[in-house]
Amino acid sequence: MDTTSRLLMLLEVVEQGSFAKAAEIRNIDRSVISKQISRLEDELGVRLLNRTTRSFSLTAAGAEMIKKAADLRELLGETLRMAENYHQEPRGLLKITASTIIGRRYLQPVINDFQKRFPQVEVELRLDDRLVDIVSEGFDLAFRIGEPKDSSLIARKIARNRLLILATPEFVKTYGMPKTMSDLAQLPAASYKSNAFRVDAINYYNDKGEACEQKIRSVFRANDAEVLLMKTLSGTSYFLAPAFLLDNEVIDGELVPLLTHIKIMDHSAMYALYPHRDLPVRTRLFFDAVREYLGKDKPIWENSIPNFDHMY
Repeated sequence: MDTTSRLLMLLEVVEQGSFAKAAEIRNIDRSVISKQISRLEDELGVRLLNRTTRSFSLTAAGAEMIKKAADLRELLGETLRMAENYHQEPRGLLKITASTIIGRRYLQPVINDFQKRFPQVEVELRLDDRLVDIVSEGFDLAFRIGEPKDSSLIARKIARNRLLILATPEFVKTYGMPKTMSDLAQLPAASYKSNAFRVDAINYYNDKGEACEQKIRSVFRANDAEVLLMKTLSGTSYFLAPAFLLDNEVIDGELVPLLTHIKIMDHSAMYALYPHRDLPVRTRLFFDAVREYLGKDKPIWENSIPNFDHMY
């Protein structure tokens, strides 16, 4: 391993906050990283880290070296992207991260077709509902629902994320068809809840166009939208669902939209995130393929909801 590689390894250790996490990403033993950092210090003739048995901190020299390592990684990345753009045929590894539902339902079909067209491209797909560090973990593209929080990343909106209120015909037969948001508030709901986000109300616009919020009576919470959909299909609760979660449940009559005259606020949108504007050919072509598959004007999933353009 040369000095450049050791500097990049040091950068990963600092970004991940521990030797163990950096070793896990690289799939190597923690002791290997520790030994390489020690060799880097010997090569440079300065101490870069103050280490204890449980933690470390950067020395003044280490802090300066981290800045240079970040610049070095950026320069190497630009060099590789420039070289790849001269390839006639896309090739190399394409690393993608997405939430589980998006990856399973909407990215996997695109990946299958993409690799038929470009067999020299390898794809690594990480399905994870946590927000990964795209830069430090080396991802080329990320697909997420919600406003991007990292301003250093390039974000492009690729599809709207409309919501609808769903219940089974059996649920309506048991509880009656709600006519107002106040009626709905009395009924049992299934709702999303995770460590980072929870849904405990429906945001909508009233007849005057004013923003309103209606609290819901949640009797079941889960951090997986597909589990919430299955709960709704049991007929024991209604669900404020993202449209991208649905297959043919509405067309087949398994689920019925409620209060379709209410203008419900969208829950942000689906975004593609990437670390650089100058995308390698394989990344740019895959991004274009995803946009083509999802639909540029109307998301593909809205086609499975009859008359959706006139609801909510």
